[in-house]
Formats: sequence, C-alpha cells, structure tokens
Amino acid sequence: MSHRMDPPAPTSADDYRRCFEAALGIPFTQGNHVEPLVNGCHIFPAMIEAITQAEYSIDFLTFIYWQGEVAERFGRALAERARAGVVVRVLLDAFGAHSMPKEVLDELEQAGAEIAWFRRKARWRIWQIDNRTHRKILLIDDKVGFTGGVGIAAEWDGDARNPEEWRDTHFRMTGPVLDGLRGAFLSNWIEAGKPGFEHARSYGAPPADGPVQAQVIRTSAAVNYSDIATLFRLVLTIAQSRLRIATGYFVPDSETIDLMCQAVERGVTVEVLMPGPHTDSVVARMAGEDTFERLSRAGVRLHRYQPTMMHAKIVLLDDVLAIVGSANFNHRSMGKDDEIAVSVVDQQIVSKLSQDYDQDLGRADIIEAERWQERGLWQRIRERIGRLLRPQA
Repeated sequence: MSHRMDPPAPTSADDYRRCFEAALGIPFTQGNHVEPLVNGCHIFPAMIEAITQAEYSIDFLTFIYWQGEVAERFGRALAERARAGVVVRVLLDAFGAHSMPKEVLDELEQAGAEIAWFRRKARWRIWQIDNRTHRKILLIDDKVGFTGGVGIAAEWDGDARNPEEWRDTHFRMTGPVLDGLRGAFLSNWIEAGKPGFEHARSYGAPPADGPVQAQVIRTSAAVNYSDIATLFRLVLTIAQSRLRIATGYFVPDSETIDLMCQAVERGVTVEVLMPGPHTDSVVARMAGEDTFERLSRAGVRLHRYQPTMMHAKIVLLDDVLAIVGSANFNHRSMGKDDEIAVSVVDQQIVSKLSQDYDQDLGRADIIEAERWQERGLWQRIRERIGRLLRPQA
C-alpha cells in the first residue's frame, strides 16, 4: 500500500517566501525599506511631511475621509502642493468618504487637484454598492509610499489613550514595493473613469537599497473569493509554531475556522487580537462572537482590546514573515472589497511588530472557554443574529 508523502514544512525565510510566491504567483521584490508607524500621533505627521516634500506627483487613495481637524490638515497639505504645480490625484470611495467636508473638496478642486470617486451609487448598478475599495495608499513621487489600516478622520488622531483615539498601525515604504502600491492605485483610478498612464514614462525606478523583501497582493471588489482569502488560508496551513493576528473585524468563514482549529491541533499557538467593548460595527462583533465557542474550545487564544477600537491589520507568521495592509480577517476583505496586502520578510520588522502585539495584549482581555460556555441567553441570541448577518460583516 502506498502512503502519501506530505511536502516538507518551511524552515527558513526563503522557504516561507517561496510558499507565498508559489501560492499567489507574485514574486517578492528585494531592496525595500518598511517602517511601522504606530497610532495617529506618529502616522499623520509622517504622511503630511511626505506630502509637503512632493516635487511632481501625489497619488492618494482612501476608503475613509471623515470630519475632524486631521481631515482639514490633510486637505490643506494636498491643496498647497497642487497650487505649487504638483500633480495631485485624490481617489475616494463613494461610500466610505461620503461625509468628507465640502470645504476640503472645494479647496482641493480650486487648487487644481484631480478628484475621482470609486463606484458612485447608481440605481442601475445596485450590485456594486456592496463592493468597495477599502485600500489606503499614499504615493509621493517615486520615492515613498504609505499603506496600512488608517483612515483620514479624527478617530485615528492620537495615541490610543481613550475610546476617542483608535489603535492602528500604518507603514512607510520605499523601494520596488512602491510599484505594487502604484498598480493598486491605478487599477481603482482607471475604474473610476480616469486616464492612468499619461505619466507612465516619467516613473523612475525606486532605488533598491533596503534589507526588506516584500510582496504586494491586491484584490478586486467582487463577490465570493479573493487572493486575500488564499493568503490567510495559506498562513494557517503552513504555520509551524506561532500565528498572531490583529484585526479590526474578526469574522472568519467556516473553512478558515477549520484551518485555525487544525493549526492548534498540530501544535501552533494561534492568537487573535480584536476590538473589545469599543467598535464601530456591532454586526461584525456579533458575527465574530458566533465563532468564539468553537475556537476557544479548540485552544485558539482570543483577545479583546479594551481601551479603544482596535483597527490594526497585521498577521505575524512564525516570527519570520509579516502581512500588513488594509485587509481584515473577515468576510468583506476575503470576498467583497478591493484590498491591498504587503507580505514582508525581515526579522527586525517582525520582531518590532511582535513587541507591539505583546504590549497590546497587556491591554486586552482573553476569552476563556469555560466562562464563555456560561454566557447568557441574550448573548446566544445575538450570536444567532450575527450568524445570519455574517456575509455583510
């Protein structure tokens, strides 16, 4: 009788990189710099400083642009560079940025910035309303880019000291990784009806002088499945020792739940850090809680962040590789929205993000399986409702 031979498990950084390349068909680039920026007090100054130094182009894409002083600050910085002759392209999701202040839009348009809206509401295209661009991208010249979880709104301005200051991590990047960010911007820009290639010949090659290997994955706003789902299921399948997930919305589907439980069974420590009492989506919380009983009984460590909304999107695989970007561990990111994810191989970055994770766990409560079993009837009813609404969470 023949026995099936399982492939060898990855043991080196190169092994993990090759697993990702083989599964997703996207090569890593060499020579990048990636700098984590924790919370708005560090994120926004770095982004605005980069904007003020722009010499010839700014491409800015965001899902959320709401009210607040930081929204006005961003608008003023972009408008100033447009008046100085810099090509400024601003792409806004028509759902997420619908409440953007009119004064900011007027100032940008009067300064000469070009503004586009992704998937405006149209009655004859009702099916598109539920599929958004959730990407957050800022590109300055061919020199520096930013991506991650942060939106442009007052909720992110601060240092996660109270419920009004959300916890998030964004990333400043240089090197060939910028080409992947630009491609993600252009795909949404062109769908919004704008010409995208008139500056293509002017794009310089970003200098490749950093230590980081990076892979950029972008997904399209369509229903059912995406490369983000492949990416998350891949890490659950190949994890050998520890998998740490931080997400603003935790709503895994049944197959992902199975993979999480199987990872624990083979000895992997699986940790999830998600919002606790403070969240902007009650539906996502109820849908996520419907998974707690099985996951906690299987040994998955579920942590709920207490001080404020946890909005970071980070996955740490075996202390070797990090996945960062705009994607949450939920149905929307895996099957409905345009997302961007960057896989990073660099020991220093992974170590820094793991230290941040440890600090966040110090401000979180863990779901204990025995105590969760004793939850009341109303909580169980909420979970049933959440199960019905899971596809929207």
